[in-house]
Amino acid sequence: MTSTQQWTAATEVEKRPGRWLALAVLVLAVLLVAVDATVLGLATPYISEDLKPSGTQLLWIGDVYSFVIAGLLVSMGSLGDRIGRKKLLLIGSVAFGLVSVLNAYAGTAELMILARALLGVAGATLMPATLALIRNLFHDPRERSLAVGIWGATASAGMAIGPIAGGFLLEHFWWGSVFLINLPVMAVLVVVGMKLLPESRDPEPGPWDLISVVLSLVGMVGIVYGVKEAAAHGVSGEAAAAGLLGAAALFGFVRRQFALETPLLDMRLFRNRGFSAAVLADLLTILGLSGLVFFLSQYLQLVQGMRPLMAGLAELPAAVGAVVAGLIAGSVARRYSVRAVVAGGLAAIGLALATLTLLSPSTGYPLLGGALLFVGVGAGFSFTVTADVILSSVPKEQAGAASAVSETAYELGAALGIALLGSIVTGVYAGFTAPAGTSPGVAAAAHESLGGAVEATAGLPNAEALLSAARAAFVDGLTLAAGAGAAVLLGAAVAAWFLLRGQRLEGGTEHP
Repeated sequence: MTSTQQWTAATEVEKRPGRWLALAVLVLAVLLVAVDATVLGLATPYISEDLKPSGTQLLWIGDVYSFVIAGLLVSMGSLGDRIGRKKLLLIGSVAFGLVSVLNAYAGTAELMILARALLGVAGATLMPATLALIRNLFHDPRERSLAVGIWGATASAGMAIGPIAGGFLLEHFWWGSVFLINLPVMAVLVVVGMKLLPESRDPEPGPWDLISVVLSLVGMVGIVYGVKEAAAHGVSGEAAAAGLLGAAALFGFVRRQFALETPLLDMRLFRNRGFSAAVLADLLTILGLSGLVFFLSQYLQLVQGMRPLMAGLAELPAAVGAVVAGLIAGSVARRYSVRAVVAGGLAAIGLALATLTLLSPSTGYPLLGGALLFVGVGAGFSFTVTADVILSSVPKEQAGAASAVSETAYELGAALGIALLGSIVTGVYAGFTAPAGTSPGVAAAAHESLGGAVEATAGLPNAEALLSAARAAFVDGLTLAAGAGAAVLLGAAVAAWFLLRGQRLEGGTEHP
C-alpha cells in the first residue's frame, strides 16, 4: 500500500460515522462508576442503622470497593488489551448491574462487604476500557482531546449527580435504592454498546500472566490497607505487616514485568517523561483533594445542618467548573502549553484549598461555593490534559494498560489522601474537650466521630454545648487538612511545571 493510500485509509477511519455516538455509550460507563463512587457516603448512616455492622465491618464496607479496584485496574486494563476492550466493557457492565442488585438487597454486614468487593471487580473493568476505546476511536489529536474532555466532564457530572440523586432517593426510599439506579444506565449501555462500539485489542498480546495479576492485587491492597490502618489507628504490627507485604509484592511485580517477554504492564512506559509526569500529577492531585471531599459532606450536613439533597446541590459548583474546563482544556493547552494548563490547574486547586482554611462553623456559602468552583475548574483543566498526555504517549495496542495506570494513580491517591489527610481531621477532632458534666459514655461516643456526637446527644440538656465543641474541633481539623492539601497541590503544580517542560498535544492528524 502506498503512503497516499495509507493516509487515505487513516483519514477514513478518523472520520468514520458513529464515533461520537460510540463516545456517548462510553460516557454512560463513566457515569455508572462516578455516581456509585459518591452515593455510598450518603447511604452509610442508613446502612449502619439497618445492618448493625461493627466498626471494623463498617470500614470494610466503605473501603473494600476501592481496595479491589486499585488492585485490579492494571490487570483488567491489560486483559482488555488481550481479549478486546469492547468485550471486557460489556461483560463488566453486566456484572456491575447484577452486583448492584446484590448490594441493594444485602441483608447482613458480611454480605454487604462481599457485594462491595464484587462491585470493585466489575468496576475495575470499566474505566480503563472506556479510555482505551477513546484512544482507538479518535485518531485525530484534536478530536481525541475533545473526546477525553467529554469523558472527564461526564465523570465530574456523575460525581455531582451522585449526591443529588442519592440525597433524593434516601429522603424518599430505602438505602438500597441508591444502588438500583445503576440498572437502567447499565441496560442502555449494554444494548446500545453492542451495536455502536467497535472492538479493539492488541494484535499480538501474549499470555495474561496470572502470577503478575496476584502480585499486583496483593501489592496494591497491602499498601493501601497498611496506610489506612496506620492513619486510623496508629502504626501497629498488623499495619506494618500489610504494608511490607504490599511493598514486597509490588517489587516482585515490577521485577517480573522486566523479565516477561509479554508483560502485564510494560514498565518502559515510565521512561516517557510526559507519561510519568502526568501519572504523578494525577496521584498528587487526588491525594490533596480526597481528604477534603471525604469530609466535606459531613461538614455540610453535621456542621451546617443541610439535608442530604441540599448538601449534594451545595457541591454542584465543583462539577460545573470541571465540566466547562474539561471541554476546553485541549484547545487551551494547544494555544498555550501543556505545562501551563496542568500547572495552572493544580495551582488553582491549591489556592482554593488554601481559601478553605478560613472555614468556620458559620461560614456563609459564597466562600465555600466559590472555592469549589475553582477546585472544579482546576481539576477539569489538569485531569483532562494529563489523560490526553497519557493516551498520546503510548501505542494504541497498550492503551488499556496505560489507561489502567492512570486510574490506579487516581485510586491510590484517593486512598492515601483519605488516610493521611483524614487522619489530620480525626486526630484534631478527637482532642476536643467535652463540657463539664458530660457523662463518660456520651463523651466517649462524641469523641469517636461527629456523627457519634450528634447521635449520643439527642435529647440531652447540655447537647448544644457539647455539639458546639465537637463541631468547632471538626472544622479545625478540616481547615488544617485543607492547608495540607493546598501544600500538596501547590507542590504538584511546581513539579508539573518542570516535568512537563516541552510536552505538547499534537495539533494535526496523528500518524502511525
